[in-house]
Amino acid sequence: MKQKKPVKLLVIGAGGRGNDLSAYALKHPDELKIIGVAEPDKIRRERFAAKFQIDEKFVFNSWQDSLKFSEADKLADAALVATQDRMHTGPAIGFLKKGYHILLEKPMATTPEECIYMTRTAQRYKRIFGICHVLRYTAFYRKIKELVDSGIIGDIATVEHIEAVRYWHFAHSFIRGNWRNSNLSSPLILQKCCHDMDILRWIVGKSCKKVSSFGSLMHFKKQNAPAGSTKRCTGGCKIERKCPYSAIRIYLEDQPAKWLKDITPNPTPKGMRKALEEGPYGRCVYHCDNNVADHQVVALEFDGGITASHTVAAFTADGTGRRTRIMGTQGELTGDNGKIEVNIYDKNKKTMIDPMLNVDPESGHGGGDMGVMHDFVQAVSKNDSSLLSSTIEASLESHLMAFAAEKSRVTGKTITI
Repeated sequence: MKQKKPVKLLVIGAGGRGNDLSAYALKHPDELKIIGVAEPDKIRRERFAAKFQIDEKFVFNSWQDSLKFSEADKLADAALVATQDRMHTGPAIGFLKKGYHILLEKPMATTPEECIYMTRTAQRYKRIFGICHVLRYTAFYRKIKELVDSGIIGDIATVEHIEAVRYWHFAHSFIRGNWRNSNLSSPLILQKCCHDMDILRWIVGKSCKKVSSFGSLMHFKKQNAPAGSTKRCTGGCKIERKCPYSAIRIYLEDQPAKWLKDITPNPTPKGMRKALEEGPYGRCVYHCDNNVADHQVVALEFDGGITASHTVAAFTADGTGRRTRIMGTQGELTGDNGKIEVNIYDKNKKTMIDPMLNVDPESGHGGGDMGVMHDFVQAVSKNDSSLLSSTIEASLESHLMAFAAEKSRVTGKTITI
């Protein structure tokens, strides 16, 4: 059944994620209309407003200004909050109380207390409140969930899950970029891997009881800087041509991902070069102010004696990504690079499944970005939260798993949830 009218959305934060998710409105204008934007950066704000043809009076410098405007007239049906990690709680709670449905970029917040407060507030106001756990909305993980729930491999005994962060991606986001320092954003296991905690909790289908974790910042430190290196890749570094983390190679030559151009609002060759010479993304990976772990392992115990392990590491090549192996009492399921293999023990037969065949390779997160937007828009349009998989209640426990993992890593203790 076709929607009667498009859902109106106010976007808080016009950075990479705000743009990625809002693209749904360009593909489906009959379902979603971007009605306003709040963004402190002038260039990003103006580009976003032009891209979505937003009326000038609905273009704001801050979420506070847009919230004040909404006191007289609620602009939209829902708000997409896509600010930096430590800036989620204020706008999410503010717009929720004004009667907006909310879609919030992950992680929910950077402390357990804020996550719990946000969940309780959402329940109190009875609005649709979704979290952008986009992996749930990919054809790949939805198929894995479907197969597990069908009972084809019996009862789950244990799960092995790996998040292989590509070396250049880690350098961009977690050494030079916005998530390099947990004091400014959040720990790696929360920022990057709340997705993975969510997927494990979702697939297992039972509550997590205990968490133990180990990991550290092992490699990307000043004392490991190679002889001849300089504080910037553009500063006459003698080993730059041989360094896999060369900013010149990653940003100006190889450009392994289009979003790497976000290092500057002026993504011309001249603008990119200037950004490397003056901005944070041109720094040597051994001379940054990063403190997040560059590798970490997590062991989890769920109700019923089910166990799981999760590994995240910076030291991985292209073409890897996430890999999942689920060991059941009747069979085994492995998922890697978008393909799924099911091996049933008594039949001694392997079945290969490719759920990504019809997915646009250019779609964000394997189709997850458009998937979460579709379900959120439908949930808002029909005022039915059951249409959204990643509700705030579902996301809270996986966030608490991530917080427990970081606490265990730092203290060396097993944490009971």
